[in-house]
Amino acid sequence: MPLALLALAIGAFGIGTTEFVIMGLLPEVASDYGVSIPTAGFLVTGYALGVMFGAPLMTVLGTKIPRKRMLMLLMGLFIVGNLLSAVAPAFSVMLIGRVVASLAHGAFFGIGSVVAADLVAPHKKAGAIAMMFTGLTVANVVGVPLGTLIGQSAGWRVTFAVVAALGVVGLAGVAKLVPDVPKPEGVRLRHELAAFTNVQVLLAMAMTVLGFGGVFAAITYIAPMMTHVAGFADGSVTWLLVLFGLGMVGGNLVGGKFADRALMPMLYISLGALAVVLALFTLTAHDKIASAVTVFLIGALGFATVPPLQKRVLDHAHGAPTLASAVNIGAFNLGNALSAWLGGVVIAAGLGYTAPNWVGAVLAAAALLLAVLSSALERRQSAAPAADEAVPAAADRGAAERGAAAVHH
Repeated sequence: MPLALLALAIGAFGIGTTEFVIMGLLPEVASDYGVSIPTAGFLVTGYALGVMFGAPLMTVLGTKIPRKRMLMLLMGLFIVGNLLSAVAPAFSVMLIGRVVASLAHGAFFGIGSVVAADLVAPHKKAGAIAMMFTGLTVANVVGVPLGTLIGQSAGWRVTFAVVAALGVVGLAGVAKLVPDVPKPEGVRLRHELAAFTNVQVLLAMAMTVLGFGGVFAAITYIAPMMTHVAGFADGSVTWLLVLFGLGMVGGNLVGGKFADRALMPMLYISLGALAVVLALFTLTAHDKIASAVTVFLIGALGFATVPPLQKRVLDHAHGAPTLASAVNIGAFNLGNALSAWLGGVVIAAGLGYTAPNWVGAVLAAAALLLAVLSSALERRQSAAPAADEAVPAAADRGAAERGAAAVHH
């Protein structure tokens, strides 16, 4: 794998850390600014919305800029946003800093996926995408717990300053290691937008929303589920999230490896198993060991879908994949927001802290059905041209036979 993938992974590590570390620092931030925890939660919501809307916006703005330069500009935006969060004198200013940082998120992963895939041979593309996303998954194992520890001991502002420093390292890596590939000729915004008329691109994005939504339906409420149902102490939630992150790392690498060999079977297996594991979580959540194993499996199966889904978008948006790739990153965050809301609805309805697991199972099962539909449509489309070619061929044979008969006669 080229060293340029390491630079992309470092940038992904910083972005993953800043996205998730705020969840562990909400009490400290809320206390410093004198706001409630729900109000501080807008720092999470604002970031997610920034990713959703920033992904297409920043990608469109970057259509006329070479990809390497755009990646550097995005890392610069990320650095500015985190520095602003670190020194923000008021809650509103910190919220602005979070949104500024989030604008880099979707476009960096979207453009980075295209660059990563272009750096390797065709049969290694999903593996290259997975290598870049490894930075995001490792952030959940190392960056988030370490950032939370720093924030709780030295102050949350130090955490965001450290994350900004990670952004500087990522920027330097992109500048030094990523090749200066010129912007593809003839690709304009209308070509990028045309990808959204492809039903396979839209189906892949819907699978992203539903599949990863299934993961976050359960993980969003892991703290009350593990403490009130499984019986863990409050301090155990941190290592359970590390376990979830380890699952993400393993699933991402396995998904990338096997997606290059058999993409759709990889999706069938991971989405089907995810639906089953989430449904079983309503039972395993009552036992400490079983629930810990289940948390790991949810992380592994959920992130095993990321490289194949991202590669499927790239494959079907061929010729102009950048915007579609970035929007698919926004789809992950849409899935997170949708599933977190649905999970809250069933808890508020009095169905208990394990009820979001059923929501997640239904979402993952729906994603599996879309995968089956997508594959069926693909087979039908590939069969149609073959049938069209067979008709003229049969006609030609018939004409040849008639001509030969006439000559003989």
